[in-house]
Parts: sequence; structure tokens; C-alpha cells
Amino acid sequence: MHILILGSGVLGVASAWYLAKAGHQVTVIDRQSGVAEETSRGNAGMISPGYATPWAAPGVPVKAVKWLMQDLAPLMIKYGELDSNTLSWMGKMVANCNAKSYHINKERMMRLAEYSRDCFKDLRNELNIDYEQRQFGTLELFRSQKQMDGLDKDTQVLRECGVAYRQLNAQECLEVEPALANVKDKIVGGLHLPGDETGDCFKFTTALAKECEKLGVVFKMNTNIQSINVCNDKVVSVTTDKGIYHADNYLVALGSYSTQLLNSIDIKIPVYPIKGYSLTLPIEDESCAPISTVMDETYKIAVTRFKDRIRVGGTAEIASYNLDLDEKRRANVEYVVQDLFPGATDISKAEFWTGLRPMTPDSTPVLGGTKYDNLYLNTGHGTLGWTMSLGSGKFVADIISQRKTDINPEGLSIDRYYA
Repeated sequence: MHILILGSGVLGVASAWYLAKAGHQVTVIDRQSGVAEETSRGNAGMISPGYATPWAAPGVPVKAVKWLMQDLAPLMIKYGELDSNTLSWMGKMVANCNAKSYHINKERMMRLAEYSRDCFKDLRNELNIDYEQRQFGTLELFRSQKQMDGLDKDTQVLRECGVAYRQLNAQECLEVEPALANVKDKIVGGLHLPGDETGDCFKFTTALAKECEKLGVVFKMNTNIQSINVCNDKVVSVTTDKGIYHADNYLVALGSYSTQLLNSIDIKIPVYPIKGYSLTLPIEDESCAPISTVMDETYKIAVTRFKDRIRVGGTAEIASYNLDLDEKRRANVEYVVQDLFPGATDISKAEFWTGLRPMTPDSTPVLGGTKYDNLYLNTGHGTLGWTMSLGSGKFVADIISQRKTDINPEGLSIDRYYA
């Protein structure tokens, strides 16, 4: 079969890899000049199944109000962007902020994220790809006893899903991340997830795309997608500014931009662009730098170690499709890396970046088929696109190839929104 993939981020390229491995002819279309040039380029660098937690959780609406009033706020709303679509998405997210929905959504996310981590291990055994990967885990860092006391709901699901974890006191946090000894008075404790990994998503996607080309995958870059054309119950073509493309099956992996394109053919998915920011900084003093990923629970900022760089990512901004680099949003990202790892980097050399995370109100991606027989989806991963990338790509490739999936597909498709 010939499969046309719309989007060349990490999800699109991962899908192309598994589809090509299954023997299909694959073409990938993207508007950028190279792969992974949008949300996949500057993300936090975490491959974190253990941190696969729904944003919609009990108590989050109250917390969100408090966050909005903080000087270094992890959440910001651009009120000029509050149109009906934004308000509708926010309402659906609030509706998921209960214990029952949280438990269901976290299990779905963990199921896919754990599977994806296994796929990463398999891929590393098959291919020699250098993406500055490390397998030292994630340390979720707590600055208050109240945060430590609220761990029960997360660790309960981790136990149920068989995810390894350790609850740490302040001294044990220093053993996991020695550089934190410089700021030990700021730490109350932490949660260590030893199975988590790190890596540069852009480098990974670029390298995997080259492997895809060896299998015959064709990448059509600098190509703007204009419409999906349907007839009866099937997609018949995709129109671009470079011509019309035909295939047997079609896969939409356009992240936040999937929503707009699918709306035009009457497929409604609640995927909304949540804006995030990151800084990439060169390491100046190795002894002051982290060895893996530290997630600051207070500010919702991740500090991730690459080979000779640090990536600091986080914050959530509700601003529709606005991609302006807001210097005010740089403040809390800068603060965390300087506060936890003073002397590790030179902030004046930082590369400032922003991207749109495709979020669903239940934080679970939308994978699999649609009402059109030959149209499939791989989108809506929010902050976990890198974490879930290989698992999602293989899962969708198996569905398109009409193979039995390796994991239970329950709750992962668009059907959950229409049940």
C-alpha cells in the first residue's frame, strides 16, 4: 500500500519508519524545509513514561487560578485569544478534573508511554542513532512538604502500571543529582523515576528520517497542505501548493494544526495548541550541571541534560496559534535553571524557543481510524509527543497494516469523544 503522511515531526517520522518496515510505500509531506522544525525541535528533551500525568486532575482549576497570580507563573492566559473554541476546550478539560477521569486518563497515557519506551529500547538495538541519549531517569523535585504529601494519587497509578519509582528525602535527591548539593536547603524531597530517559528530539527525528529514506520513504518538503479531498466514505487525494497527491491510505500527524485541517472534512477532534517555551544553554561548569532531568514541581519546569548543553522547558500559555516569543515568559524558565543549578551555564548564551503542544482535554492522544475508511490520526500528545512517539508510530502502523496491536487500543481513538 501507498501511505501519505501529513506532517514530519517526530510522530510523522516515527509512523513512516514503522510503516516502511512493514513493507509499505510511504510519502511524507510537510511545509517546512526539513523534518522536526516545529514542536519537535526545541522540546524539553524528556522521554518520561513515569511522568505521563494528565493535566486535568482534581484540584487543578483552583491551582490554575493561583498560578495565574504568581510572578513566575507556570500558566498564562492571553485573554485576547479567548474565542469560543478556546473556551470550549477549557470547559472540556475542567470536566476531566475529577478522580475518576484522572485515573482512567492516566492509565491510558501510561499504557502508551510504557510501550513507547520499550520501542525506544528495541530501536536502539536495531539502529546506531546518536541523539545525545541518557538513561538516568527523572527526578521530580519538591520544594514543600505539601507537595510531598500529595504524592499518593500519582504513586498509586505507578504501582498499578508496574512503573518503578522511589520516593526520596532531601539527602537522597542529592545522591541522584549531585549538583543539587549547592542548593540543598531549597529541597524537601523528590520522586525518582529511574526508567525515564532523555535526548534531543530534533537530532533523533533527523537521524530516523535518514533511516526512513534508506527504506524508500520519500519526503516532500516545502509543501503546503491546502485540503483533504473526500468522496463518500474515503479520502481520494490531498491538495498542496505543489500539486495533488494520491495514496491508498492517509495519516494526519500535524500536531496542533491537525484540528483545522480535519474540521474541513467534518472530523472534530478537541486538540488545542498549548504554547510552551524552552531555553538551550551551553554547559560552562560540569560539576554544577544536572546529569539527567530534574522536574521542578513548583514551577512546572524541566531541566534536562544533553551532552554539553542543558535544555530548560516548560510553562503553559493559552494563546491559540500565536508563536511570538514573549520575553516575559522567559523569566520563569531562566529562574529555575539559575536557582537549582547556579554556575552551570551562561544565561547570556541561551537560545530561546517556543512551540505549540497539541493538547487534548484528557491529555491522551488521538490515534487510529476515523469515519473515513482510509484516513488515520496520530496527534494530540501534548507535552508527551517525544515520550510517546515510537509507541504511537508503531501502534498506528499496525492499525493501518491491519495487524493486531501490541497494546490494548481501548480509549486511544477518536471514538472516546463520541461514546
